[in-house]
Amino acid sequence: MRAHALILLGAPGAGKGTQAREIARHFGIPQISTGDILRDAVKRQTALGLAAKAKMEAGELVPDEVVCGIVEERTNEADCQKGFILDGFPRTISQAQFVERMLGARGKGLPLVIDIEVSEELLLKRLTGRATCSVCGEIYNIYFNPSKVEGICDKDGGKLLHRADDNEATIRQRLEAYHEQTRPLIEYYQGQNVLLAVDGNKEPEAIAKGVTDFLSKS
Repeated sequence: MRAHALILLGAPGAGKGTQAREIARHFGIPQISTGDILRDAVKRQTALGLAAKAKMEAGELVPDEVVCGIVEERTNEADCQKGFILDGFPRTISQAQFVERMLGARGKGLPLVIDIEVSEELLLKRLTGRATCSVCGEIYNIYFNPSKVEGICDKDGGKLLHRADDNEATIRQRLEAYHEQTRPLIEYYQGQNVLLAVDGNKEPEAIAKGVTDFLSKS
């Protein structure tokens, strides 16, 4: 994989996390979720973490300079020296430009961006059918991966829970917001010729093989 940084785009339910984990395992590079590193910075009470915590407690959005600073700190760590995967970042053109400046300052080239495209019908089934074990966290889906006994986890007998916001009306709003926010980013990366569109309607294993094969040759 020649690109030092890999960025994954995709709507809620597109399978970004699943693909990121497989790519990370295959190439031995870390998957960096902005949500995870933000929570970690807050927990460790770093200067940027405290700045983020103050904004979150005030019910405000964490500003770009704080999020970007936390991403820069994390990607400077030793495990990122061979490369890294950004999951959930960038979300805006200004954040995308920050990633370019950061990579440029390190003597690295442009990132490679993978956009996982999934039909709205399939996304709705993935999200409305999702259920999580209240004990072990195992994830099921009533359409694609149901438990043997309805509402009960196969592993430990825990109760399966559905998220309150996993209803069709809310999900359609989330998808609409995602497409509105991300469309400029997709056009931006298309203009740089670094965007690879992937058919996310296939089985996860087939998607992972296609992506890792492409990255191995690129």
